[in-house]
Amino acid sequence: MADFLRKRLQVFVSSTYEDLKLERQAAVEAILVAGHIPAGMELFTAGDESQMEVIKQWIDESDVYLLILGGRYGSIEPASGKSYTHLAGC
Repeated sequence: MADFLRKRLQVFVSSTYEDLKLERQAAVEAILVAGHIPAGMELFTAGDESQMEVIKQWIDESDVYLLILGGRYGSIEPASGKSYTHLAGC
């Protein structure tokens, strides 16, 4: 199929951040090499309810949700007791 007809997918990359930087970087590079568009939570600051709404909108508008799991649960959002990564994926 001609390149200009191929759909480019937006891929939302989600994980804890500090412990999975290299894995996230590898995922973003693979997404770019495949000709798709990476998106992720590192574009936002966690901890603000309105930011979570924007992140959820980005997720909803993405074609693919890529969750990279590691050994950490992540920073806890006080009101829910859940991690920001957990909340973003709900």
